Amino acid sequence: MRHAETVTFGGSGLDRAAELRGRPEDLALLAGTARAVVLWRGKPLIGADGALLRLPLDHPVMADAVRDPVLLGREDVLIWAVDVSRWQPAELDERMGSFVDPSEQVHPACPEGRFAELRRIMTQLSARDAELAATAKAIHGWHDTHGFCARCGSVSEVSQSGWQRNCVTCNAPHFPRTDPVVIMLITHGNRCLLGRSPGWPEGMYSCLAGFVEPGETIEAAVRREVFEEAGIKVGPVRYLASQPWAFPSSLMLGCHGEALTDDITIDPNELEDARWLSREEVADAAAGLRTDILPARKGAIAHFLLNAWLTDRLD
Repeated sequence: MRHAETVTFGGSGLDRAAELRGRPEDLALLAGTARAVVLWRGKPLIGADGALLRLPLDHPVMADAVRDPVLLGREDVLIWAVDVSRWQPAELDERMGSFVDPSEQVHPACPEGRFAELRRIMTQLSARDAELAATAKAIHGWHDTHGFCARCGSVSEVSQSGWQRNCVTCNAPHFPRTDPVVIMLITHGNRCLLGRSPGWPEGMYSCLAGFVEPGETIEAAVRREVFEEAGIKVGPVRYLASQPWAFPSSLMLGCHGEALTDDITIDPNELEDARWLSREEVADAAAGLRTDILPARKGAIAHFLLNAWLTDRLD
């Protein structure tokens, strides 16, 4: 496995059992041994050891499912994903929805587990658990927002074990959405370019990023986004690694770009600040030795790219 495949949410080698998605009779025969990972408002259910719980499909918590399970794949048994967001806790924590939600919720039918924000726990999960959790969050998030046909506006119905929706009126098929996003480590000699968006926690800086537009290559998107956001012209660009990012439905395409200029002119609609930092300054921030710049968030591909640059592993 290349170093690039060790990024969080990638590299577990999950068998997605796609050949079973359209075979309900076979799936029914395997339902007795199948297990499900469970989500509530996008939060995965984890146990006391911090691992993703796998519950029987007939567990009482499934009574609060908002839709049929989605087939994620196969380990020694089939693994499904169930969204139980019909459940309403007696009280909602006011911290829910914050940048990294620290609150946890316990369903009365499953006291041995707790729902925790995926951003906060992603580095604690095994590679397999991380892939299952990200896939579950992304696919159920797609169903939440794509209940109607984009062609004629009619209701669409779930098929293919959750991996397709079909319009009940015009029969148009619809498939899960994934949005490509370039995220780039831009260097100029011994320095790299980092920026911060408005509303981020104080001191948080990261690699610049942006959506790939229709008709655009990855390399062109890197050059366009960096110039639009920071006024920096970029020359050679190379792809390094990718990361599924289910917040809500992105595929992060990590790249390295070499800057041709270094005069920063920020677009205030995109960035609050941008600056060049030397390797030594980035290393100090990573070690927690700076008060003005937080360490890159572990688990995010920006942390992966910066760490690879610091350790000369941009492969």
